Amino acid sequence: MKLYYFPIAPNPTRVIVYLREKGIGLEEQLVDLREGQQNSPEHLARNPAGALPVLELDDGQYLTESLPIIEYLEELYPQPPMVGTTPQERAQTRCAERRVEQGVLNTVGRIVHATNSPLGLPPNPAVAELETERMHTALARLEVAVGDGPFVMGERVTIADCTLFAGLHFGEFFGVGLDDNYPNLCAWYARFKQRPSAQSAML
Repeated sequence: MKLYYFPIAPNPTRVIVYLREKGIGLEEQLVDLREGQQNSPEHLARNPAGALPVLELDDGQYLTESLPIIEYLEELYPQPPMVGTTPQERAQTRCAERRVEQGVLNTVGRIVHATNSPLGLPPNPAVAELETERMHTALARLEVAVGDGPFVMGERVTIADCTLFAGLHFGEFFGVGLDDNYPNLCAWYARFKQRPSAQSAML
């Protein structure tokens, strides 16, 4: 299998962090968004949407969404478990990951692209303001949920941590960082950044 990715971009980043946490070694190929390689005929043949990440399977088929890529790899490599070990744990972890994706990763992405888009999109102050409000609502809820636990779900790293790191790291890189109103999340982010998985995903 081969993973096509670009660092910093949040969706590829959460897959890279997941791979490192699991200890899964895949062939990896950079698709440089800065040079527009996502719009090349070669990449559009892999994903007509031109998005990343893309996982090329051994039979030549492609998976083109980050969470299904993670779920697919979790089924192939169940140890160590990063979704859960019981139906209830898996459901709770998926709920947490979904909240992080919608409230942090996606909103941070929209804020960045509405203010200082690395892809050259025009500024949109109205979108930036609306998404900032949504982000802070989500962060306030996560601040309570995370508490002083080492990870989003408590004592064990899960896919929710991968998604949260990817969103916060993308935001920090483009000036949409956490502030002192979220001490638990700031502490979580400071700890998680020191993990080898996170270090390998940072420029």
